Amino acid sequence: MAELVGPRLYSCCNCRNHVSLHDDIISKAFQGRHGRAFLFSHAMNIVFGPKEDRLLITGLHTVANVHCCDCREVLGWKYERAYEETQKYKEGKFILEKSKIVKENW
Repeated sequence: MAELVGPRLYSCCNCRNHVSLHDDIISKAFQGRHGRAFLFSHAMNIVFGPKEDRLLITGLHTVANVHCCDCREVLGWKYERAYEETQKYKEGKFILEKSKIVKENW
């Protein structure tokens, strides 16, 4: 009998709340505040901090911190606006820091 396996997920490192699907990773080549980070097209079970302009490696962006909706751990941020034309593809996408998420169902 075959074992049913659900989708591969990423969860909050603190409380294991599901925050994103592996299939929603756009890139693993990003830098967060605490090291390596992944760019995701979608995130779930999160709440946002206030929008703020932040000067990042790739220029000025308007971002909002992303928090786990259960424990309020800061997991990364959402790109609200990119001021550089070459960075517009990030708008509406999410950075989740590798050190703040854990793999589930792998």
